[in-house]
Order: sequence, then C-alpha cells, then structure tokens
Amino acid sequence: MFKALRITFLLVLLLLAAGHTWLTRLRTIAWDIPLTAVVYPINGDGSAIADRYISGLRPDAFEPVGRFLAQEGEAYGLSLAEPVRIELAGKLSELPPDPPRSGSILQIMLWSLRLRWWAWRNDNYQGPVNIKLFVLFYDPATHRSLDHSLGLEKGQIGVVKAFGDWRDAARNNVVIAHELLHTLGASDKYDPANQLPLFPDGYAEPERNPLHPQELAELMGGLIPLQDGKALMPDSLGQVLIGPASAREIGWLKGN
Repeated sequence: MFKALRITFLLVLLLLAAGHTWLTRLRTIAWDIPLTAVVYPINGDGSAIADRYISGLRPDAFEPVGRFLAQEGEAYGLSLAEPVRIELAGKLSELPPDPPRSGSILQIMLWSLRLRWWAWRNDNYQGPVNIKLFVLFYDPATHRSLDHSLGLEKGQIGVVKAFGDWRDAARNNVVIAHELLHTLGASDKYDPANQLPLFPDGYAEPERNPLHPQELAELMGGLIPLQDGKALMPDSLGQVLIGPASAREIGWLKGN
C-alpha cells in the first residue's frame, strides 16, 4: 500500500513538472522578450585555485556569451537586440546532485526532479531568472580533463564543468553557450561514441568545397572538423556559429 502511494505521488510530481516545463517552453520560444540566464559559480574541487578564480569573476566575464547569441540571433532575423542577458550570482557552496552513471528511465527522471529541487533551494540571485547555469570550476593543474557538462530543457538548468584559469575563460564560454542552448531545446549534433560532429547538421559550413578542413564549429556539433576522424575544440565563440538545425530547435527559424 505504502509503495503504491509513493509511486502515485511521484507520478503526480512528474506530471506537474511536465506541465510546467511545457508552459515554460512555449513562453521561451516566443522570443518576444529577453531571457535572463544567471551563472552561479561553484568551487567544484574545493581547491584554492578555483576559489581564487571565482573571487576574481566580474559580471562581464560572461558577456561574450550574450554577444554571441545576439549576433547569431540577428543573422536569423531575430528582432531582439539582446535575446539572452547573462548575469552573475554569488558563489554557491553546495554541489548539485550527480546524474546517474547508468540507470532506468525512472531513476533519470527522479534525478532530474532532485536537480530542479536543488536548483530552487540554492538560488541566491535577487531577481527573475529564466535559465540557471551552475558552473563548477576546477583547478586545471589537477584536472586535465573534466566530466561532461549538461543542460536540461526541463527546468532550464545547466550544470557546466569549467577550468578555473583565465587562460581557459574563452573556451569555458563555448561550453556555457552549448549547455545554454540545450536548456532552450537544442540537441547535440555530434556522435557520442567519438565526439565528432555529425554531417551535415553538426558542421558550420556543410556546403564548403572541399568539405575539410572547416574553419568554424557549429555550437551543438562542438568541434571544428579538420578531416575525417579529426576535429579541434574552438578557442572561443569567435570560431563558432549556430547552424539552421539548432536555430530551428530553439525557435529562431521556422519551417523544415
């Protein structure tokens, strides 16, 4: 009996969350007012290096992301001069819940609910928020690679793994922009088996002749394809664009 009540309660929560997500999605892709995306910095590894980096952050550290989205939106005829405004919140001390490494659909859904609950409890930003980007910074001397970042359309929450070094700031912004687009409904356009961009949607210039090397990365493709089986991480958003498939998914481009 108790188990049945517990499952019923969870299903009701999931239905309510789904309804809220659907309404939020409709409001978001209308693009009639600017959205506010807030970056919440977190010390991901407890290091002094990450702490020092977070202490030195200023609100304009993430302005390149906003400028990039404005530039790309203009290319698709978006009327908003500033489609997404990037703001900076205060440092958080609590880490978000880790996603399940593997598990059932129910376990993943429950983790998604836990993350949304955690995000609500740890929101220290004074003002309205459309998109929450929790950015975990790590000492690059002890973390040569980082786990995958993620962005959820449900709840419009991103959890970004980034390096706490100013030399990596421009690349961090590429990852932040990628996960931000996930929260707006854009899908990955790379092969998860090898991380290589998928042709044609994962290519910035699929009509280029010769096809390789490409000079730019499609944001959701992630990398700049140099040749078959080889691709390079862009150094900054100056080497990135949003392709038609991604623009269509976030409501910037209509039709097929």
